[in-house]
Amino acid sequence: MISKKNSKVVPIVLDGKEVEVPEGINLVDAAALHGKEIPHYCYHPQLSVAGNCRMCLIEMGTPMRNRETGEAILDDDGSPKIGWVPKPVIGCATNVSPGMHVKTESEKVLGCREGIMEFLLVNHPLDCPICDQAGECRLQEFATDYGRGYSRFVERKNVKPKRTRLGPRVTLDDERCILCSRCIRFCQEVPKDDVLGFVDRGSFSTLTCFPGRELDNNYSLNTVDLCPVGALTSSDFRFKMRVWFLKDADSICPESSAGCNTTVSSREGELYRITPRRNDLVNDSWMPDSGRELYKSVKSDDRILSSHIEQNPCTTDEAMVEAIRLLKGKNIGIVGSCKSSLEEQFLVNQISKKTKAKNYIRGHFAEDDGILLSADRTPNLRGALVSGFTQKYPKDNLLSLSQSLGKKQVDALLVIDEDLDAAQVDAANLDGVPIVFIGTQANTTSNRASVVLPSLTSFEKSGTFVNRSFYAQFFRQAVPGPAGILPDLSLLSRLLNGLTEDEEIIPDQNSVWKLMNSVRGSVLKGISLTDVKKEAVLLDSSKWSDLPFVEAKALHFEPIQKVEA
Repeated sequence: MISKKNSKVVPIVLDGKEVEVPEGINLVDAAALHGKEIPHYCYHPQLSVAGNCRMCLIEMGTPMRNRETGEAILDDDGSPKIGWVPKPVIGCATNVSPGMHVKTESEKVLGCREGIMEFLLVNHPLDCPICDQAGECRLQEFATDYGRGYSRFVERKNVKPKRTRLGPRVTLDDERCILCSRCIRFCQEVPKDDVLGFVDRGSFSTLTCFPGRELDNNYSLNTVDLCPVGALTSSDFRFKMRVWFLKDADSICPESSAGCNTTVSSREGELYRITPRRNDLVNDSWMPDSGRELYKSVKSDDRILSSHIEQNPCTTDEAMVEAIRLLKGKNIGIVGSCKSSLEEQFLVNQISKKTKAKNYIRGHFAEDDGILLSADRTPNLRGALVSGFTQKYPKDNLLSLSQSLGKKQVDALLVIDEDLDAAQVDAANLDGVPIVFIGTQANTTSNRASVVLPSLTSFEKSGTFVNRSFYAQFFRQAVPGPAGILPDLSLLSRLLNGLTEDEEIIPDQNSVWKLMNSVRGSVLKGISLTDVKKEAVLLDSSKWSDLPFVEAKALHFEPIQKVEA
């Protein structure tokens, strides 16, 4: 796709065929736009150009002109004469210009690639069967596609350190390193933590941390994603699973309102890792390390796995009947959750409207790291605005609820995945107040609740989050939920249908989206679920621009070259 930042195109001749490409991009990206692969290791579209692997060598020429007159020099057949650069040039550091001619498949280019691959494999260990990168290794792929197919090397390979601890989450196998320097440039340019470098020379060059330092920033695992070989590995994922067995699902990181696009990988219903997914509008290709560990909450010791009435296990149907009995006809207070999806928040707000309940919501805030861990440590606070559940600036407590309870304005509570004690609600005010709790993890509120209904994590369901820049983004179910636990939309729709006499709400995302679109003045007017599933959709946030927690801009890194793939 042509970058929105630069829609001007110029003609070039790619392997004898005239094509149009965005003006000013490098040849690696230009060729990719037209299905031509220029192999590369050190180049990354969101990092500065190093040009040190030389794998992207191509032949390049430009139309010749008379130096005195500036007139084009013509060949015998009347076509412009092309002046070819005598030696191959690297594609990653060569920007396109009008009329440029490029050869990516000539005999000279193929010979260069074979030579580069031969050099890269001189000291590389033959340990593909046990390497974590096997199955997604660019060295394997390019050795197959562009290598000679045999080795002329008969000397002993250099032995380098193995299983080196670079930091708490990253392990280095230096024998596999091809010195692409991606990890070094990433640390310098994104987290601004200049901690990695090469020592020694030639075939003895080794990646290491500076003396007295280690790779411990909260973005260290992005170096593992960037590594084109198996040199940098995740200490957590190391030797746990072969990647070709994994099933991937597109998701959104629920750690904060940055809304990083992620890929959640699982096998047979068990989660194994979370990695970033490229979205130039939101997170480029990165995500914080802390967000990668959230999948462990799915099987944590405090996970709620069954319904309860007064701490006694029961069926979901029994718990639902009791919940409706406790809430119906009461002055209900509803504590919503910024962790719920947009669709779920809308249904909670419908319950509130139909029962004339009071709405409360708590913000969870911490320090903004200036990159992809925002001050708002919830994924969908903006969704609470869009759904209509709240229009006010949320505080990091629920003192207003405590006051309402003290004044006897609320005599029953529906709490969605929130801890009232942690939110500074006076426990004395909760005495005698029936609580219906819907959530994933046990806390003091679930322990006190009259009815507990277990719900699903964001890895076990699909839905929409609205991030800090008001991009509506869809996340997909990665694994099935525990047996017997209903989807949140089903729980909320049954609760809504039981508390009101209106027409029954169908617990289906498409149906909920139609209802959301029908709300007068909704910013979702004209936007369908299909639209959001395709790509991030920017919502109109002008009506909330004066609220202090609304961050009106997304964070964008500015690499030397950037093209939307």
